[in-house]
Amino acid sequence: MFRTVTVVLVMVTLVSCSSMKPLNNANDRQAMSSASPTSKQQVQNSNNKKDPKFLNDISVEPENASTRKTVTSGNNGSKESSADVNSYLNRSSSLEKASNLQLKYAILLNTEVEQLHDNALLEHIDEWYGTRYRYGGTTKSGIDCSAFVQAIYLSAFAISLPRTARDQYRTSHIVSATQMKTGDLVFFNTTGGISHVGIYLQNNKFVHASTSYGVTISDMFDPYYLRRFIGVGRVDKPEANLK
Repeated sequence: MFRTVTVVLVMVTLVSCSSMKPLNNANDRQAMSSASPTSKQQVQNSNNKKDPKFLNDISVEPENASTRKTVTSGNNGSKESSADVNSYLNRSSSLEKASNLQLKYAILLNTEVEQLHDNALLEHIDEWYGTRYRYGGTTKSGIDCSAFVQAIYLSAFAISLPRTARDQYRTSHIVSATQMKTGDLVFFNTTGGISHVGIYLQNNKFVHASTSYGVTISDMFDPYYLRRFIGVGRVDKPEANLK
């Protein structure tokens, strides 16, 4: 009886140990080959982890700003030439060097500082800027449109103009509105006939003594002035003042 129990125990042990053997025989390899693709991939991945790959011959050269040809800007990856970059840097430099007067009138004229060429004229205008309007007035306590034009022409161009807008119109040479230049006179019919005058600056802007705002800058295409516009008059200026 004891011998029979012993034989049974030995047989059970042998059977259980066979489940722990590595897959060495042909039957085992056949079973492995019939495994699902997912199982194969997992095995391959496991093997790959044991044999990592390295990238060789990688070299990195630092970018030299002096040799950079283009720069990339914006989300679309557009490229600007180095000339465009230099232009931007030059403009930034111009802004840093600009005076308060230039910055002020660049804003008022809706233009760039670099486009303000007649700074002397702007200085004379700025002495009057904001002066309130007074009909018949000729001083900084109050001035009307024709007296303001007369004062600017005398101080900036050393030219003596007639006192009234109508006489100033008669004195000047009428030119096309498409040929307006800085310093030209612009005439309007606000109360009947030639009743208002200003000085053209640039970018469709002119300076004048407005009944509502005093000495200010307005736009030629403002509906009020566009409907009342009569013409442009040019007064011959000394050679030194020609632009």
